[in-house]
Amino acid sequence: MKNHFLYIALVFVGLFVSCKKEEAEKPKVTYESTSKVKPQVVVDTNQIEVADLPINMEGTNFLIHPIGVMSGKGKGIKSSYDSEQSFTVSNYGEYQITGYLKNLKFQEIGKDTIYTLTDKQILIETATYLKTFADKSKQQLLVYSMADMDTNKDGKLDSNDIKSLYISTISGQKFTKLSVDFQELIDWKIIESKNILYFRTIEDTNKNGEFDAEDSVQYQFVNLLDKEWKVISYKPI
Repeated sequence: MKNHFLYIALVFVGLFVSCKKEEAEKPKVTYESTSKVKPQVVVDTNQIEVADLPINMEGTNFLIHPIGVMSGKGKGIKSSYDSEQSFTVSNYGEYQITGYLKNLKFQEIGKDTIYTLTDKQILIETATYLKTFADKSKQQLLVYSMADMDTNKDGKLDSNDIKSLYISTISGQKFTKLSVDFQELIDWKIIESKNILYFRTIEDTNKNGEFDAEDSVQYQFVNLLDKEWKVISYKPI
């Protein structure tokens, strides 16, 4: 009898590990033949959007309203209002908003107008205010990491899709994509003394739908004082 229960337990463990492995190995890119076609996101009309209370980055004259999707029981960030329903969609700290946000809305302090960052389908993971750069240059900028395409063609935007790099002013204006379509953002950093934003992406050069050691890492930078934010490639290796 003990062996029988042990066998059943091992079967369940095997199934669980198999499912987890399949989930982990899900490709970030699914190609249609050899062409790079921008996939469309299916809008879920059953989702209930909610806005967090506004955030004002220190030294700025704009309120930022994080917009996300209400989480059900056991999901998301718990709210003190109801232990089984979350109305909170973001976190804020160190001049950075984090979460899985559908959009951001902006409002100049003292004015009633609230406007949207973009009308495109996106999923923002981080929005970072370049505070030190602003103190030095008097230019107030936000840098974003987000998904903007359903690259694995599962009909939705989530963390399984390619992460891209964007930039805008603190007011949400000049919203500009810096990384190249179908290249996964690795990381980015600011060299304060040079007013330059450096970032790395990886390109799925072997077209296997995954990012690995066989793929090509791209190195790029942009001069933040450049009005056009022109991205320039460089080769450190």
